[in-house]
Amino acid sequence: EPLFERFFVAPKKVLLWHQSKEPLLALPKLPVPNLKDTLDRYLRCMKHLLTEEQFNKTQNIVMQFGAPGGVGELLQSKLTERSENVANWVYDYWLNDMYLNNRLALPVNSSPAMVFPQQNFMAPIDSLRFAAHLISGALEYKTHLDDRDLPVDYARGQLAGTRLCMEQYYRLFTSYRLPGPERDTLVAQESSVMPEPEHIIVACKNQFFVLDVMINFRQLNQRDLLTQLEKIVKMADNEEEQLPPIGLLTSDGRTEWAESRSVLMRESTNRDSLDMIERCLCLVCLDDASGPELSDTKRAMLMLHGGGLTKNGGNRWYDKPMQFIVGADGCCGVVCEHSAFEGIVLVQCTEYLLKCMIGSPSKLVRAASVSELPAPRRLRWKCTPEIHKLITSAADKLQRMVKNLDINVHKFHDYGKGFIKKQKMSPDAYIQLALQLGFYRCHGRPVSTYESASLRRFQQGRVDNIRSATPEAFAFVKAMTERKNKMMELLKGAITAQTSYTRLAITGMAIDNHLLGLREIAHEMKMGKLEMFKDEAYLISNQFILSTSQVPTTVEMFCCYGPVVPNGYGACYNPQSDHIIFSVSSFHESEQTCSAEFVKCLVQGLRDVRDLCNKCNADCAATEERKGQTQKAHTQTETKWEEKSPQRPSDLTKNKQTVPQVLVKTTDQSSVEAQTQTLPHGEAQPLSKISKS
Repeated sequence: EPLFERFFVAPKKVLLWHQSKEPLLALPKLPVPNLKDTLDRYLRCMKHLLTEEQFNKTQNIVMQFGAPGGVGELLQSKLTERSENVANWVYDYWLNDMYLNNRLALPVNSSPAMVFPQQNFMAPIDSLRFAAHLISGALEYKTHLDDRDLPVDYARGQLAGTRLCMEQYYRLFTSYRLPGPERDTLVAQESSVMPEPEHIIVACKNQFFVLDVMINFRQLNQRDLLTQLEKIVKMADNEEEQLPPIGLLTSDGRTEWAESRSVLMRESTNRDSLDMIERCLCLVCLDDASGPELSDTKRAMLMLHGGGLTKNGGNRWYDKPMQFIVGADGCCGVVCEHSAFEGIVLVQCTEYLLKCMIGSPSKLVRAASVSELPAPRRLRWKCTPEIHKLITSAADKLQRMVKNLDINVHKFHDYGKGFIKKQKMSPDAYIQLALQLGFYRCHGRPVSTYESASLRRFQQGRVDNIRSATPEAFAFVKAMTERKNKMMELLKGAITAQTSYTRLAITGMAIDNHLLGLREIAHEMKMGKLEMFKDEAYLISNQFILSTSQVPTTVEMFCCYGPVVPNGYGACYNPQSDHIIFSVSSFHESEQTCSAEFVKCLVQGLRDVRDLCNKCNADCAATEERKGQTQKAHTQTETKWEEKSPQRPSDLTKNKQTVPQVLVKTTDQSSVEAQTQTLPHGEAQPLSKISKS
């Protein structure tokens, strides 16, 4: 499976991360693909997405780029040199291009969210108990990370059993995305052991509090944590001490936030507060109730942007990788700053926490601690009129984002991956084709599509792109839309193409990272912008109108994120055995998109592909049945003939060319006169020509 592969622990011998002396070096390096292969695949991926004129121009540009002794070969040789000198030749290029250079605001545009099952909190204390249990689980998980005793992940799906890089796990609680005027910086501590005292930040009513989880060299238990959370809620309710919602600044564009942070840093009080947030383990956001209707769609929205200033939009700090959201109304989840790690790492961590809580509900504390604990500390801010103005500006932009986001969470209950596997098809490839079909029916054209593919088989591996809009997928969706023949044959061809490209991607042979590497090498060599990377086709190839990810879980939760272009869709899916959860997002401001309409077309596409499979299965079964009955009829005919016309061996030789006429009954009981020919060894075989009497 692609990026969000399911993982398992080796059943016989569990290999722990620290048991390998050189765990990183034990994995192979990411290979550099062959230049000609990449250029050929690039043209094949783009041909059906371009006009004939565009493609002819692109073909000439690509031929010149890849010509013997040309610029492409020079860049390829430099890239190969780079691969020999660094652990992963694309890691820095990819991290900057995908995340750190991006100037868009983090909420919706970059930070995905995991939405937990709806919680039924009967009283305010219940949400604090839940938060205390969640914090306790996170601390337990961090202990595993500090001790380096997490079991090593192994891949399932394609190329199953391969060891995977574990590096991303150790950035869960030790990294921070620092805003910059042109490029952000991913700050990660060299050691996963935090400076004493360890602390988390609790956000409540747009205020931020330091909650020390180690006091006098003792880690707080759940009862202690509940006590501290109750104190924080009381402190936050004190209106006389409430400070402006500084967290809103982190929801701004990255350049704007970098400038605002520089203004904050002028005051020592602000510097101290920023330092405490940037060094914390994680955030726990205690949200106010957001209204009566808490559908899956509504909860997804609240996770992604907090509902803006009027709700919990200021109760966040988006630069921190892990923000656990605990709403008073039971709306809970986690928001992830994505540059530090991929979705599977987030899933593994959150599943660990939820399974701890689901598996041991009795551990939920009923009363606060009676021990004397120092009160949590409110973070202070000195806010000048300039800062107030910046907060107002950030709040306005967040509110526009809240109004703009068009999200639709749909649980498709007709069938799940169980049915797909019975068709002997990859569930991921099948769902990707359904997405292509849904989009084509909605918009009448194929578009560049992104599907994440894990590269964790390699040192420092992150992801590459599975280009799901293959020529075979286009042929299939056209045939399905126009109701042409050979649809099943085209479906199987498209599944094979998708599966093959997936294998290319997870083994480091896809085109996107390779082209990115060549482009960045050219930039480092000060070649200027080459025609290859100025070409309209290259720009189209990187405009991912459809941005997709498979995020399977074993706990009842789902992932959501926003589109990556203004006129595109984000499509996240979670295939379960008997249903599939889809989270589709777009922007209201785009006249070209509508999440509800896309979901409608997607659902119909899933039903149509199922019906196609069922019809094919029924036809195959009927054919097999007819074959069986025909064979039975032939056997009966031979027996009757032999009984009525006993022959001596010598007669067989004499009558070798005789073609007797026999009458048999078909499955519909009609009389059929069939010719048979006698073989040398005496068996009767039907001729190809059969005539009805």
